[in-house]
Amino acid sequence: MRRMHLPRRAQGLTLIELLMFIVVVGIALAAMLRVFITATTASADPMIRRQQLAIAESLLREVQLMPFTWCDPDDANVESATSTASCSTVENSGPESGETRYGPTNYFDNVNDYAGFSMSGIRDLSNTAVGGLSGYAASVAVAAVALDTVAASEALQITVTVVGPGDSLTALKNPIRLQGWRTRYAPTSPY
Repeated sequence: MRRMHLPRRAQGLTLIELLMFIVVVGIALAAMLRVFITATTASADPMIRRQQLAIAESLLREVQLMPFTWCDPDDANVESATSTASCSTVENSGPESGETRYGPTNYFDNVNDYAGFSMSGIRDLSNTAVGGLSGYAASVAVAAVALDTVAASEALQITVTVVGPGDSLTALKNPIRLQGWRTRYAPTSPY
C-alpha cells in the first residue's frame, strides 16, 4: 500500500501564520474590551440623570403646592387680602425669620419661602436624610414674572436645579433644571 504524501502546506500552520493570527485576535479583543469598558462606565449616567429628574420633579411639586398669598399664611387677613395693604404681615420673597423647610413647626408655608433654598444631600420634610442621595444637591429660585396675560405680581416662576454626585451647585457641570409656574388665585383662597 502506497501512502500519499500531502504537500507541506496542508500539514499545518507556519510560525509566522500563527503569530499573525494571535496579533489579529489580540487587536480585535482589545477593541471589544474598550467598547465594553466605555459602555459599563457610561451605564451609571442614565441612573444618575433619572434620579436627578425625580428629585427635581418632587421638589418642584412640593413648592407648587404651597399657597401663594399677599399676606403670610399666619396673618389673620390672609383669606380676604386683595393686596399687601390689607396684611399685618406681608409675604415677601424668602422665608420669614425662623422659618425652615423642615417641620414640625415654623415650616415654609408659602411659595415665596422657597426663594434661595438649597440643600446638599437630599432630605425629606422631617429633615431626615434620604438614603443613597447624600451625593446630590438641589436649589430653588423663585421670581415674579409676567405670564401671558397674568401680571408679574400675580405669577411666580419656580426653577429647581439638581446636580448629581461629584458635581456641586456652584460648578453646575451637569445639572437638571426644571421650571414651573404658580399663579395667585382668588383673594379668598390661599390655595
